[in-house]
Amino acid sequence: MKILKIIAPILLVALLGIQFIPTTRNQSEFVPKTDFIKVNNTPDNIGKLLQVACYDCHSNNTAYPWYNKVQPVAWFLEDHIKEGKKELNFSEWDDYSSRRKNSKLKSIIRQIEDNEMPLFSYTLIHRDAGFSDVEKAEVIEYMKWLKDSLQ
Repeated sequence: MKILKIIAPILLVALLGIQFIPTTRNQSEFVPKTDFIKVNNTPDNIGKLLQVACYDCHSNNTAYPWYNKVQPVAWFLEDHIKEGKKELNFSEWDDYSSRRKNSKLKSIIRQIEDNEMPLFSYTLIHRDAGFSDVEKAEVIEYMKWLKDSLQ
C-alpha cells in the first residue's frame, strides 16, 4: 500500500507532463494538383468514399478527432498516419511512376477485397468509414478500371 502511495502521484505527474509534448499535425490548407481524386477526375461518390475511409491516414490532410490532443493517444495517431502515408499517399499520387501507381492500385484492390482496409480499429471509432458491400464493389470496380486504363 505504501508503494502505491508513492507510485500513483509519480504516474499522475508524468501523465500530466506528457500532455505538453506536442505532435506534428498532418493538415494542409489546400488540395495539391497531384491529389488522386483531382488527377483521375474521380467520380464524386468514389471520391467521397475514399476521403472518408482512406484520406485521414493516406493523405496530407487528416481530420483529427477530439482525442488527438490527449497523450499518449496523439503519439499513436501521429505514428499511424506517418506509416500510412509512407505506404500510400493519395495527395502525392501523380508524383508516383506508372509502375508504382499500378502496384498501389493492385494493393488497394486486394486489401479492400480482403477487408484489410479500412482498418478495423479505424472503423470502430469512425463508423462512417467502413464500406457497405455495394460501396466496396464500387470502389474495387473503379480501381480496376483505373488500373486497366494505366496500361
